[in-house]
Amino acid sequence: MPIYEYRCRKCKHLFEVLFRSRDEKMTVTCPECGSTRTQRMMSAFAGKIGNTSDGGAGCGSCAATTCGPS
Repeated sequence: MPIYEYRCRKCKHLFEVLFRSRDEKMTVTCPECGSTRTQRMMSAFAGKIGNTSDGGAGCGSCAATTCGPS
């Protein structure tokens, strides 16, 4: 199920919408102001590369055993 980011063109609120299917067509309404003047945003893809089966062995790009703020 794809999740898309939207920004309201009226109040500029940024929010996410979960679609049950990639082909689902629906009018997206801003949860903040109720406007249907919304724009789908380009989202950054997040993922982890490398061997993840080592139970915290890191991604191979540094010596840390976990990713995140220190």
